[in-house]
Amino acid sequence: MFEKSFITDCEGPLTLNDNAFEMSAHFIENGDQLFKILSLYDDYLADIVKKENYKAGNTLKLILPFFVCENIKNSDLIDFSQNNIYAVSDSKFLLSYLKKSMNTYIVSTSYGQYIEALSNYMDFPFKNAFYTKVDVDALTLNDEEMEKIADFKQKILDNPEDYELFDEIFFSEIPKMGIYSEIEKINVVGGEGKKLAIDEIIGRDKINVGEILYIGDSITDVEPLEFARKNNGISISFNGNEYPLNVAEIAIVSPSAVATCVIANIYSNTDKNNVLTFIDEYNDCKNLRELFEKYGVDLEIKDKFFDVFSSGEYPIIKVIDDENYEDILKVSKDMRNNIRGEDIGGLG
Repeated sequence: MFEKSFITDCEGPLTLNDNAFEMSAHFIENGDQLFKILSLYDDYLADIVKKENYKAGNTLKLILPFFVCENIKNSDLIDFSQNNIYAVSDSKFLLSYLKKSMNTYIVSTSYGQYIEALSNYMDFPFKNAFYTKVDVDALTLNDEEMEKIADFKQKILDNPEDYELFDEIFFSEIPKMGIYSEIEKINVVGGEGKKLAIDEIIGRDKINVGEILYIGDSITDVEPLEFARKNNGISISFNGNEYPLNVAEIAIVSPSAVATCVIANIYSNTDKNNVLTFIDEYNDCKNLRELFEKYGVDLEIKDKFFDVFSSGEYPIIKVIDDENYEDILKVSKDMRNNIRGEDIGGLG
């Protein structure tokens, strides 16, 4: 085991996908609109209402009856996942380096079918990935229930902001169906679920609580980012929206994962204080090559960084404060939308 640990979300820091959104768009008629509506409802329940025992990311449970209506099977999710992986530039390089220098984990809200495909693509040990386990083959609806779900879908599409209607559908009507007992068992790895996954990692691998670098980009990363920061670790929002930026200590805005690699390299060799000092100097430095040498950045990482950013337009790497928050939020969301697309970038 290494001294320090790197834990990352996958959709955002590693890939351009929102796999559940893309599955919905592919398998369900008007599924893109349906998923976006339910994602906003999910944010409302998690962030505004703060519904008891509700986890951010539960859109992955809300959408399941509509998958079943389309007779989707595990094999469909596997095939789709294997053929629809869109990596953030240099994310393979990032994971390849990290595996040699830090304990490295993926903690994702995504379905396991996608995370296994991603792990194979990235040559990443699947045993170090944590994800939402769903067996869609075990989910069934009878003919009457299928008709009701189809009717619910149309009502949702016709009334996208009627959250009282949604409450009735998801917390009164669907719980009467046989499928609900199976859906209720599903543990979505989002928000507090990601924090619980980190607890499992800490217990299983005996990693140091105070030596964690966590990186995320959305509402499902709030709790693990808060945990890392509270325990004097490194907490990074990578092309994040307002949710991670509100709790992370550091913001990275970049089209390439190599910017993260620089910070991880410095952290793996030194400590948090050195990372923060580097970031201060990075933002005032006239000669970044000399700065990278000063901080002992690995030659391979340094060469990759200056090759990727040969134009001289370097990534934003800043400690977040009240004065720069709004500026960072704007450019971070712009980058998020530019490289992921507005449909995916706009999801919580």
